[in-house]
Amino acid sequence: MIVGIVDYGMGNLRSIENKLAHFGQAFFCSSDVEKLGAADKLILPGVGHFARGMENLDKLGLTGFLDDFVLKQKKPVLGICLGMQLFSEHSEEGDVKGLGWISGRTRKIAMKNNGSRPRKVPHMGWNSLRDIRKSPFLEGISPGDLFYFVHSYHVCCQESQDVAAITEYGIRLCAAVQKKNILGFQFHPEKSYDAGFKLIGNFLKV
Repeated sequence: MIVGIVDYGMGNLRSIENKLAHFGQAFFCSSDVEKLGAADKLILPGVGHFARGMENLDKLGLTGFLDDFVLKQKKPVLGICLGMQLFSEHSEEGDVKGLGWISGRTRKIAMKNNGSRPRKVPHMGWNSLRDIRKSPFLEGISPGDLFYFVHSYHVCCQESQDVAAITEYGIRLCAAVQKKNILGFQFHPEKSYDAGFKLIGNFLKV
């Protein structure tokens, strides 16, 4: 098996490469659709602006390729942070359409005014997961495990069955999505030590 990391100019690729190397996993990083098409699984990382991310995918000819790889060939894909947000149908960040694989929209985190000191946005730091769905992709993860988040926008899923886990940050936020071969984490598993290592391992073996 070989894993392709999609390089569309928006990801922190080195830390993901380091994690895959720890597993002894064969991988490569590319923006070339022919090379990526030879992969058995893809990782779509991402840090930055939603509209720029979609613009880069379109310019590189990756949008149609990803649709074919994920929806037609039904090969596994893992989206991380912005990568997961791009799975949604639309984002407030730039008012643009996403890939549309997950029914729902990406919205800015809005803290409720309940009289207490408001939480800061972006949501940055370590948080645990709740309502963890039973899934081979999430095997071995418990509510006590901590994951590293840094984001100002979050995915609001239209279909509750697509939500694989949530986190609490003043409000409930979708922390993970899964729809068949489509898996996404709002947090950064590659920066989440042992718990994140488990998740990457799960993705590689499922």
